[in-house]
Amino acid sequence: MPVKPPAEVDLTADLVRALLADQHPDLAALPLRLLAHGWDNATFRLGDDLAVRLPRRAAAAHLVEHEQRWLPTLAALCPVPVPAPVRVGRAGPRFGWSWSVVPWIPGEHSADVAVPARTPWAPELAEALSALHVVAPAGAPVNPVRGGALAGRSATLLGRLDAGHLEAALPGARDRWLALWHDALGAPAWPGPPIWVHGDPHPANLVVRGGRLAGLLDFGDVTAGDPACDLATAWLTFDHRGRAAFRARADAQADARGTVDRGRWRRAAGWALVMASAMVTHGEDDPVIAAIGRHALGQLAADRA
Repeated sequence: MPVKPPAEVDLTADLVRALLADQHPDLAALPLRLLAHGWDNATFRLGDDLAVRLPRRAAAAHLVEHEQRWLPTLAALCPVPVPAPVRVGRAGPRFGWSWSVVPWIPGEHSADVAVPARTPWAPELAEALSALHVVAPAGAPVNPVRGGALAGRSATLLGRLDAGHLEAALPGARDRWLALWHDALGAPAWPGPPIWVHGDPHPANLVVRGGRLAGLLDFGDVTAGDPACDLATAWLTFDHRGRAAFRARADAQADARGTVDRGRWRRAAGWALVMASAMVTHGEDDPVIAAIGRHALGQLAADRA
């Protein structure tokens, strides 16, 4: 089974401190520790209020640049905090890609919260995503694996099905997945212009505090496209009760804007299947991500039972 790509550079606290000393010396003496090595980026906690975010492979380097360019715009739209860079790190001899110093958003990842306990803030997440879902300007990034036509993900999804990755996560559901996928492909397309899309609002990218939504993280997949891509979080994050609350608020927000999109939830289910399939396929060395994928598959299957 494929696993997370290896880092293409040795990202250590010593390297990060040297980068800070070179470019932001007033921050270089703050306490520093590694928090996470993700699929694309590594994150170091810096002092009490900041974090340093660096790409760990060349394929992800442009994603940090997208965040640097566009997160200030998105932060102004979103009703909860997002990690818009407060300092920018430039490529140089020590490190060949751009990197960022971002605010630290206190709280815990919602992936660490029991699924039933997420329901109270499901409407808040729907409101936050709706606030982001405005027409994107010319020049907004276009992500080839998020927010486009679902048909563009068909070969990848069917390949994962044929390889048995979804069967291993939820045996006996292949026919359900094929039926769901064909239903999503047949849904009416997004009728509007390209919209800002977070691209990856799964539970490990949501911060909660005191039973409330406290922040949206990791805009590396930010794109212009179909907002149904973000609505996939209904299955990735919630159980039936939470999903009902999320859907009700999302629909209310769309109605208030006068948005007519009859295929949104069918397409969203297709996006949830694509994302969950990636998580169970590539989650061998990341149990949190693998668990999110298995949960989403279980929720999608239950909805189609």
